[in-house]
Amino acid sequence: MNWSQMEGQWKQVKAELKSKWAKLTDDDVQNLAAKKDDLVGKIQERYGILKDEAERQVDAFVATFGPDRTKPQNKA
Repeated sequence: MNWSQMEGQWKQVKAELKSKWAKLTDDDVQNLAAKKDDLVGKIQERYGILKDEAERQVDAFVATFGPDRTKPQNKA
């Protein structure tokens, strides 16, 4: 899944975001409005990490979503 597809599935993805990045508040996730740069910035802020690391984490998160586009694939 790419970010454009993620935007289209935002309502389904929000719960997974909260599971992955527990420091994000419900308001954070709601206000991100499926904007990748905003998500990267909020993760950077909440976790005190560099932008490059936050982008890497977001890209890895997006890559875990499978063909059904609603649940991350389990990678062994």
